[in-house]
Amino acid sequence: MSRNYDVIIAGCGAAGLYAAINLPSSLRVLILCKKELSLCNSSLAQGGIAGVYNSPTDNIQYHQNDTLIAGSFKNNVSAVQILVSEAAQDIERIIELGVDFDKNPDGEYHRTLEGGHSHHRIFHHADATGREITSKLLETVRKLENVEILENTIMCDVKKTETGYSAFLKMSDGGYETCNCHFMILATGGIGRVYKFTTNSAIATGDGITFAYEMGAKIKNLSYVQFHPTAFNNRTTRECFLISEAVRGEGAHLLNCHKERFMHNYDKRLELAPRDVVSHAIVHESRKQNSTDFYLDISYKDGDFLRKRFPMIYNNLLEQGFDLTKEPVPIYPCQHYLMGGIDVDSNSETTLPNLYACGECSHTGVHGSNRLASNSLLEALVFSRRAAENIASKLDSVSDTFAEAEFDPHTENPHIPKGYRTATRNIMQEACFVMPDKAAAAEGLERVKKMREDLISGNYYVDADYVLAKSIVTIAYIILGEILQ
Repeated sequence: MSRNYDVIIAGCGAAGLYAAINLPSSLRVLILCKKELSLCNSSLAQGGIAGVYNSPTDNIQYHQNDTLIAGSFKNNVSAVQILVSEAAQDIERIIELGVDFDKNPDGEYHRTLEGGHSHHRIFHHADATGREITSKLLETVRKLENVEILENTIMCDVKKTETGYSAFLKMSDGGYETCNCHFMILATGGIGRVYKFTTNSAIATGDGITFAYEMGAKIKNLSYVQFHPTAFNNRTTRECFLISEAVRGEGAHLLNCHKERFMHNYDKRLELAPRDVVSHAIVHESRKQNSTDFYLDISYKDGDFLRKRFPMIYNNLLEQGFDLTKEPVPIYPCQHYLMGGIDVDSNSETTLPNLYACGECSHTGVHGSNRLASNSLLEALVFSRRAAENIASKLDSVSDTFAEAEFDPHTENPHIPKGYRTATRNIMQEACFVMPDKAAAAEGLERVKKMREDLISGNYYVDADYVLAKSIVTIAYIILGEILQ
C-alpha cells in the first residue's frame, strides 16, 4: 500500500463503493473497511430502492411530496428535488452494473409499496435488495485498477493538513499506518450501536461523525433518529432482525397484545403510515394496554407467495421458531436509521473543504425528521455520485504534494476502563427511545459528558475498544445535548 492517495473513502457500503465507481479512473483511491467487506448497513436493507424510473403512473412530484410528508416538511426541499429527479439515472446505472431487480411475468420491473408511499415505486430483489446492490457494486470496484481496499482496518483518527487529510489506521495485523489524501469521503454509516437494541450491523458506531465533529465540521439534527416499528422481538438480541416495511406493503396487519388491530385509532393510513407514526402508535398502545407484546400478521396471505416474496425474512423467522405463513410474529420498535449527521451541501461537501460525507453518516436534509421508506439506498447513490463529480471538478486546484499529520497510539498506556459503551447504550435507550424523556436526557448528558472528558484526556491506548467507545459516547453527547436545547 501507498501512504498517499488522491481520495480516501472511509466505508464500503453503497455510498462508499458507488463514489469509487464514479471517481475518475486516473485517481488513486483507497477504501477503508472497518470489518469484512460484507458487513455494512447497506447490505442489510431489505425493502428496496425508491425511485421514478420508466414509471407511467408515477412522477417525481409524487415522490417528492411523499418524502416531504414523511419528513414532517422539515426536509431540505432543494435536496429532495435532487434526490427524486436524479433517481432514474442512478437506478439505470446500477442495473447496467448487473443489479437484478425482480420483474413481473410480462418482463416489467415489479415495484412494491411501503409505508408513506402513494405509488408502487420501490424496486427490489426479493427481500434482500441491499445485499444485491452492494454485491454488484463491490464486483465492479474490485475490477478498478486505481482502487485499493483495506479490510479489517480501523480508522483511529483523522486530521486536516495543509494539503488535505491524514488518516491514522490500525491495520488488520495490529500495526499502525498513516495515509494521506487530498480529498476524503466519509461513508461510515449509522449510529445504531449507540442504542441497546438496533437493526444495524456491528460497524454502526458513528465513527465518521465523531471524526468530523472533532475536526470542527458542522453536525446537524443528530437527534433525528428513526425507530423501525417492526423489528423482530425476541427480547434478548442486541442486533434485532428487521421485518421489512414491504411486508406491511403487501398487506400485513399490526396487532396488540390481545391480537387486535389498533392502527385505526391512530392514523387513517393504518399500517402504511410513515415509520415514526407507526412507532409512536405502538408506544401509545403499549402504555394503554400496559404491555409490550405486539405482532405482525400476514398469515392470511397465500403461503407460496410469501415464501417467494420474502425468502430471507421467512427463513430467518423460521430459525427463530416462527412461521410467517401460519402465525403472527412478535415485533417491537427499535433504533433503525439516522436522518441527521455531518452537514453537507448538494455536492456532499461538508463545512470543511475537500471533506465529503455520503450515506447515513451525512445530513443532506432529504429525510427531514423521518425517512421515507427505501429512500436511503437512493440517497447513498445520488449524493455519493455527486461527491465524486465534485471532486473531479476540483482536481486542478489541489497540490501535487502530501502533508502528513502526526499521531500517537499511546501503546504504552493503559486500556480504557470497561463499561463505557454499555452504560451509554442504557442511557440512550432510557432517554431517547421513540419519544425522548427530557429528565432522563438531562441526567444522562451529565454522565456521558464525564465519560467523554475521561476518554479525551485520559491518554488511553488507542485500539478498537478506545475508538468505538469514544465514538459512541460522543454521538450520545451530541444527541442528548440537542434534545435539551
